[in-house]
Parts: sequence; C-alpha cells; structure tokens
Amino acid sequence: MRKVRLSTFLTIDGVVQAPGGPTEDWTGGFPYGGWLAPHFDETVGEMMEGWIGRDYDLLLGRRTYEIFAAHWPEQDDEIGRTFNAIDKFVVAGPDTPLTWANSHRLEGDPGEAVRRLKSSGDRDLLVQGSGQLAQALLAADVIDEITLMVFPIVLGQGKRLFRDGVAATAWRMTETRHSPSGVICSRYVPAGSVETAAIAPQVQNDREQARQERMRREG
Repeated sequence: MRKVRLSTFLTIDGVVQAPGGPTEDWTGGFPYGGWLAPHFDETVGEMMEGWIGRDYDLLLGRRTYEIFAAHWPEQDDEIGRTFNAIDKFVVAGPDTPLTWANSHRLEGDPGEAVRRLKSSGDRDLLVQGSGQLAQALLAADVIDEITLMVFPIVLGQGKRLFRDGVAATAWRMTETRHSPSGVICSRYVPAGSVETAAIAPQVQNDREQARQERMRREG
C-alpha cells in the first residue's frame, strides 16, 4: 500500500505561502514571496534530496498544481525530469485544466479519494505545498509521514500549514538535521492521540481559586 508523505517548507511561525518566489502566490497581499531563497545552501539541497529522492508520485492541491505546471515542464534538471515523468494526482474540480503530462484528476471528498488511491499501487504519494489539501488529509487521518523544513524567519502573515480546527494528534520525530544557514529539517510519523498531564502537583488555595474564577469569566 502507498504511503502519503507531506513535505513542506515553512517559517518559524508556520507560514507556507510562496516560499519560492514573489509571483508564486501573492494572494491576500502577501509581500514576502521567495523567503526561502536567502537561506538555500548546499545542505538544504541535500536535505531536499533526502525527502524527494525516494520512489513516489505527486499528490497536489489545485493552487500548487498550477504553480508546478507552469514551472516544471520547462526544467531539465534532475528534479524537473523526475517531476515531469511521474504521475501527478490533483485534487481539483473539472474547471481546472490538467495540461502537465501524466496528470490525473481526483474529485469528490479529498480524504476518501486519497484513501482509495493509497490502496491502488505501491509508489508513495508526495504532497508538496498544497496547504488546503494538507488540512483535509490531516483531518481524514490519511497522512503517514510529515517532513518539515523550518526556515529561521518569522513573517507574521500569510497562509499557515496548521490552521485553527486541525485535528489534535501526536507525532514522533524519526530524523532531524540542520544546515549552516539555520534551516531545520525534521521527519515525523503518527504517534496516536495527544496525551496531557500536569507537570507539578495542582495547588488548591484561595489565590488559585480566584485565578480559575477569573478565567471562567474571561472565557
């Protein structure tokens, strides 16, 4: 059975919008497109090869597909040749033309469509970018691995990978590496539900009761 592997660039504050260039996604007036470029070094390239270099097909949302379909067919480097040759599965409606070679449309509920796709072959499905699709796949519990490449910047605005409403889940780190430019690449696999506990004995006195009451009033 295929595995679904989510891999993405993001900032310290979780922004995933337009890492590659100013024209990639300026929706919402986003002014920081291309924020990863100043931190891209040889080690970052090696870390990218580590997550991209395995046997896979691409699984993309509509916006990321349109970005990739405009860029990668013109590229003749190793990643470009790979992307152009493999299958691309795209979660998009019929109004989105699939002009890139070997592109296949997935319609209907994204979680159910990807669940069926997982059982249909043996090549892993690599999700890149595709923040909206990632939200749906996390909610559907079909992601088997997350690789996060965190860049040492805070933007304070832009589309984020983990937005309000994402299901609470625990993850276990299986690998981590960092570059001289401060980029941290970490890989995670699901580890069940989130567990909670108190780190110290709970105090019960008048001050604590007053604090709890104030929290209730403030909501």
